[in-house]
Amino acid sequence: MYKEILIAGEDKKTIDNLRYILNKDAYKIDCVFTNRELFKKIKNKEYDLVILEKEIDNIDGIEICKAIRDFSTVPIIVLSKCNKDMSKILALEHGADDYLVKPFNISELKARMKTIFRRMEYKTTIRPKHSLKIDNFTINFLKKIISIKDKDINFTGKEFDLFYVLSSNPGKIFTRQELLDEVWGYEHYGDVRTVDIHIRRIREKIEKTTDKTKYIETKWGEGYYFNNINLIS
Repeated sequence: MYKEILIAGEDKKTIDNLRYILNKDAYKIDCVFTNRELFKKIKNKEYDLVILEKEIDNIDGIEICKAIRDFSTVPIIVLSKCNKDMSKILALEHGADDYLVKPFNISELKARMKTIFRRMEYKTTIRPKHSLKIDNFTINFLKKIISIKDKDINFTGKEFDLFYVLSSNPGKIFTRQELLDEVWGYEHYGDVRTVDIHIRRIREKIEKTTDKTKYIETKWGEGYYFNNINLIS
């Protein structure tokens, strides 16, 4: 089945070129040029991917990512002229799945898109079709919802995947690279700092304090692990 992609930005020439190229690969493309159109589209239609330019309507793409993550877990690739590490880190920290510096090779963009699609397909095939209880947590694989004491936690897609990998292997220490490969599904484009960012965001949502963690622990010099809590299927 074809993938549906939403491309958003102000650079009409770039967007039209992307639409033409990706249409040839049998992707179904929608394009928007304002934030209002962007949010309306995402709320009214389920997309497989959003390709987002760094700035729309004079609003920074990081703020746009944050706003999208308030109501959607759709994968997002940010396109930006800024190649500073901090810009990339902030984009990833606030909900982007990937970050590509302009000008870019279209083949690289396609490769990153396919990586995201493989990850999404992989996670739907390996997960059991039921919910899993872990201490105070309930993981609903069908709805992709994690709740603690019956209160739903707003996780992004990658946060959900990362929590699942760690919690379903209690006590096992994962290196950052192993988590990057397991959750993001790629090696060449990965930045291990992405893992640290997502771990911190998960801790902020599930721990009473990030200074004294109860669930996701750090093994200094090695990686992360989930505390060996009794599992209930």
